[in-house]
Amino acid sequence: MTAPLLTLAAYLIGAFPTSYLVGRAYGYDLRREGSGNLGSTNAYRVLGFFPAVGVLIVDLLKGFVPVWLFPMWDGRTGAWALAYGLAAISGHVWPVYTRFRGGKGVATAAGTMAALVPVAVIVAFFVWIVTVVLTRTASMASLLSAALVPIMARGSAAPRSVVFYALLLAITVWWTHRSNLARIVKREEFQVDWRRGRLPRRERTAQESREDEA
Repeated sequence: MTAPLLTLAAYLIGAFPTSYLVGRAYGYDLRREGSGNLGSTNAYRVLGFFPAVGVLIVDLLKGFVPVWLFPMWDGRTGAWALAYGLAAISGHVWPVYTRFRGGKGVATAAGTMAALVPVAVIVAFFVWIVTVVLTRTASMASLLSAALVPIMARGSAAPRSVVFYALLLAITVWWTHRSNLARIVKREEFQVDWRRGRLPRRERTAQESREDEA
């Protein structure tokens, strides 16, 4: 019974509502602000740079810890490690704590892959950063990085199960970002604002009001 119980624990860890709690600390319900997603991108959109970075780190750990740590506890590897990863991602996307409204799972999925093929994730993260800097579009960066991970996993001679898992995650990321992809094509997608991204929305609004008065 150890592995099934750990799978449930992985789901509950993945379901930890990082973005929701950080938003509440700032006086927002991120389910009703911005895109409505409980992920780091929407946290950035509404709260600013530093809160979003905190959300990103915790969401990465929600995926990394179960896949890296749980196999050490139960002595199982292979399929069960992947099951822990899928459970954590499912928890993030459909969290029981917030009535099954969560994020799109990119950071948590990346955390699970970091425990399986860290080099591939490091390369994908570099691509993500470069893409965000050049295009200012986080969703495009996520799509490109997700597509790159299974290719890198295959090139690094990872087990077939891991390559298949990475491919499944990439397909899932592209599916959950289908509305973002449509906005990218129409050039309507949300873009990072480097000048104002470090201020929560209320402070940005107040600052803009002061600038207008000046």
